[in-house]
Amino acid sequence: MEGVEVIAEVVSGNRLGRKLGFPTANMDISNREDISNGVYRSKIVIDGVVYNAMSNVGVRPSVDSTGRWLETHIFDFHGDLYGRVLAVTLVDKIRNERKFASVAELRQQLEHDMEYCKSQL
Repeated sequence: MEGVEVIAEVVSGNRLGRKLGFPTANMDISNREDISNGVYRSKIVIDGVVYNAMSNVGVRPSVDSTGRWLETHIFDFHGDLYGRVLAVTLVDKIRNERKFASVAELRQQLEHDMEYCKSQL
């Protein structure tokens, strides 16, 4: 896989992604200043299997979060990843991170981002 690789432990988040239908594997990347904030087409390796995904890098401005996070929504995967150290590769950036006026607007953008990422497979 090409791109920037992040290896980190999956930690519990605020579970908003799950409520929106986009559960994510959350990783604290406060120490990774070499990655610009934004939404990326990505890949993640779980138990030796490579999954396509989309990831957000940043501060989650729509939910008034603290810290800097990598949140990865994994296509066609269902399972518990909390506490596991995983490798995520950010393949290419598709847009900048931004604040949305509402959770509904955020969800609509996530749908669009996912459609775009899947069209690039």
